[in-house]
Amino acid sequence: MKIAVTGGTGLVGTRLITRLQAQGDDCLLLTRDPVKATAQFPRVEVVAYTPQTSGAWQQAIAGCDAVINLAGEPLAQGRWTPARKQEILNSRQVGTAKLVEAIAQANPRPPVLISTSAIGYYGTSETATFTETSPAGQDFLASVCQAWEMEAAKVSALGTRLVILRFGIVLGLGGALGQMLPTFKLFAGGPIGSGRQWFSWIHQDDLVNIMLQALQDGQMAGIYNATAPTPQRMTDFCQTLGQVMGRPSWLPVPDFVLELLLGEAAQVVLEGQQVLPQRLQAVGFRFKFPDAQAALADILKEDA
Repeated sequence: MKIAVTGGTGLVGTRLITRLQAQGDDCLLLTRDPVKATAQFPRVEVVAYTPQTSGAWQQAIAGCDAVINLAGEPLAQGRWTPARKQEILNSRQVGTAKLVEAIAQANPRPPVLISTSAIGYYGTSETATFTETSPAGQDFLASVCQAWEMEAAKVSALGTRLVILRFGIVLGLGGALGQMLPTFKLFAGGPIGSGRQWFSWIHQDDLVNIMLQALQDGQMAGIYNATAPTPQRMTDFCQTLGQVMGRPSWLPVPDFVLELLLGEAAQVVLEGQQVLPQRLQAVGFRFKFPDAQAALADILKEDA
């Protein structure tokens, strides 16, 4: 297969492209930084693109067997000023709209689009359990996810199969876990905020496996929660991380510290949601890492 990928130089995209190449697929990497992408993936076809602007890059996906859309501005990176919020929204809503525009123009059209969303769609709760049929939340991240998914949904009218994956917190040597490891290594790790917030996670390899299954299984369509079946509360997750690392988990990070540093953006780590992968389990997806201890042990082997 020939697969076009946006966001391919990030934590998930790097893992995905490596796996696609290993199984003999050709990748077309759409990127804002072709020099970096070419250095990272010398055997991948790289096309420079401007994700929020129509252009010649859109012609490149004609004839591809699939498009995987992983692009989007990082959420936990600085305070959410009004300008920053607009960047976060535009990178997902407008970026996805331009990708759908490219699919509409392509001849032949890619028969499948796998597009990212996030479990932030559901809002936050310490008591509720969310599945794919749960309603959207009311906060900023929920509104971003709704706009993001609405743009992706327009591809269905073109006859392209659509799979939307609502990502949980991806575990790998980067992202949220990467920010937690240094304090644990210094024997200063502990739960963030109250510790009662839910932490719905997924191992990076399981996430890639979900995408690979979605490429191959023509019956997969619609919304899927890309989370492990065993979410944990933050306190329990940090205790598990401490056990795997042989470090204590005793020094909590108070809410107000993060709120002073990040403002509203602190929501990403101070609040959470218990999300279950009901539809993935219904189609028979088998998690390689269904529990956090095994997942963390596997990832930390790479950091040894």
